[in-house]
Amino acid sequence: MTVSTSAERGPRLDWGTTFHITVLDLGLACCGVEVMAALEGRGPDDLAALGVEPVHDGGEAHVLIVSGTVTDVMLPAVIATYEEMPEPRYVLSVGACSNTGGPYWDSYCVTKGIDQVLPVHVAVPGCPPRPEALIEGLVALHGLVAS
Repeated sequence: MTVSTSAERGPRLDWGTTFHITVLDLGLACCGVEVMAALEGRGPDDLAALGVEPVHDGGEAHVLIVSGTVTDVMLPAVIATYEEMPEPRYVLSVGACSNTGGPYWDSYCVTKGIDQVLPVHVAVPGCPPRPEALIEGLVALHGLVAS
């Protein structure tokens, strides 16, 4: 991992390009709160300090963060967002609900893990994962992108 520093922002990961992040927060689980805490953080582990910029349009994003319970009704919107993203595109699955369906895994209307539908490059475990775990997931994704 390449880390550079600037006087204004502190340490930054060198992604070799400008990567943007689309946060798909379904609002159905606590993982979305942890993602927002990391995105809006003001400490040294702030995502902006790592060179990651949140965007709200899938057409501008290279990294899709899926957090929360993905229901079968929401699945087409998740897939459409992914398909709208430019190449290269990466998926980060955050939390038990996104990774496996969480406590709702046996419900008839819950996707049993977003990896059943999209190629997940990094899965962050936890229920909910801490914001630091999301940052560790992004650092792991950086390692995949850099290699």
